[in-house]
Amino acid sequence: MAPRMVAEAMAEVVTVALEPVSPPLRCDRALVQALEVAGHAVTRSMLARAFDEGDVRAEGRVLKPSARIERSLAVEVRLPRRQPLRAEPEALPLEVIHEDAAVLVVDKPAGMVVHAGPGHPRGTLVNAVLHHLGCSAEGLPVLPGNDATRPGIVHRLDRDTSGVMVIAKHAAAQEALAAQFRVHDLRRRYLGVVEGLPSWDAKRVETGHGRDPADRRRFCAREDAKRRAVTEIEVVERLAGASVLGFSLHTGRTHQIRMHARWLGMPILGDALYGRTPRDARVRAAVEGLGRHALHAERLELRHPEDGRVACWTAELPAALRALIEALRRE
Repeated sequence: MAPRMVAEAMAEVVTVALEPVSPPLRCDRALVQALEVAGHAVTRSMLARAFDEGDVRAEGRVLKPSARIERSLAVEVRLPRRQPLRAEPEALPLEVIHEDAAVLVVDKPAGMVVHAGPGHPRGTLVNAVLHHLGCSAEGLPVLPGNDATRPGIVHRLDRDTSGVMVIAKHAAAQEALAAQFRVHDLRRRYLGVVEGLPSWDAKRVETGHGRDPADRRRFCAREDAKRRAVTEIEVVERLAGASVLGFSLHTGRTHQIRMHARWLGMPILGDALYGRTPRDARVRAAVEGLGRHALHAERLELRHPEDGRVACWTAELPAALRALIEALRRE
């Protein structure tokens, strides 16, 4: 078989919609964002190769990486076909909060993704859980609509968010837990260190929740969004140029707390996607070298899937966030 024919057999064509923003984005930058949102994370070299080989097209013509997206376009890009990911046991540190016949509750560290995906096939929480339980991926249930990379998974935390997560050990437990997450019949509390000092002590925030047209990796408070996001926020402590806030979720939207903190003008410290460089020099100095965003899932309260009793699990603030708060207290 000719080399080009072999390459085409090992490739897949992905179509994504690119929307104009102001100022207009370059095609390569807009395409990276749109592909990531669509679950097709690519490296710069992969995308550069696709442009070089004329494999990025719209309306029957080849696009250049420097072209500006000034109107809506359906773009087709030919990418190497991804090999199916498979979750395997991996000996990784795992801090167990609670374990019984139905659930495993852990304190996920910052920097660890929950399950395998493009760019991180190993080193995930799922890998660590399988090793801890001494089973293969087939030994844990998978929710309908999910793939084999998510055995036992009921909910997720962002990579740089630490804290409480519950994993189901069998199908009945997984469905019982998932039902509570679907209807938000549970309580979740997060602690976050944000930039600024709020003028209020408590606030309920309710907004729309949709993709940010300026950066498709983010979400924003769009009024035209069909989904709503509701967060109760309380001030835990005011520091030097920053505050510790408690966030209680009434809905569980992707990036909900990070989006609401940005919308309030008080982004989570260290948040590369939703944050900014702190204006206060004391805060800038304290955040330097943090290496994560300052958000932690402190408490999860729900009905145990076996007998319906109320179960509450907590995870202490990790050392890095305690040190950040202490540094700002001293200031």
